[in-house]
Amino acid sequence: MEPIQLNNSVSSIFTQKLPNSPNTTPYESQKSFASVLKKSIEEINTTQQESATMTQKLALGENVDLHNVMITSQKASITLQAAMEVRNKAVEAYQEIMRMSM
Repeated sequence: MEPIQLNNSVSSIFTQKLPNSPNTTPYESQKSFASVLKKSIEEINTTQQESATMTQKLALGENVDLHNVMITSQKASITLQAAMEVRNKAVEAYQEIMRMSM
């Protein structure tokens, strides 16, 4: 896997857009956001599982290219770190809203 492909696959997880319609109800918006969030988490889980599988194959002595194992491992690490940063920013935003006085 080329570094550019790795960058594209990692960034695709975090650049998904919600449907933008002026007639969208709050319920539909929440449902749409939830589906994007769920899909992103599933993709992160998939990258983590791929990394674990490749690492296990390498440890068992199977014919696996070390280069691909390292790329898969770094891809999983980067996607997880990015997801944690998104989570941290969401928590910070929530805390800021809770501190606002009405």
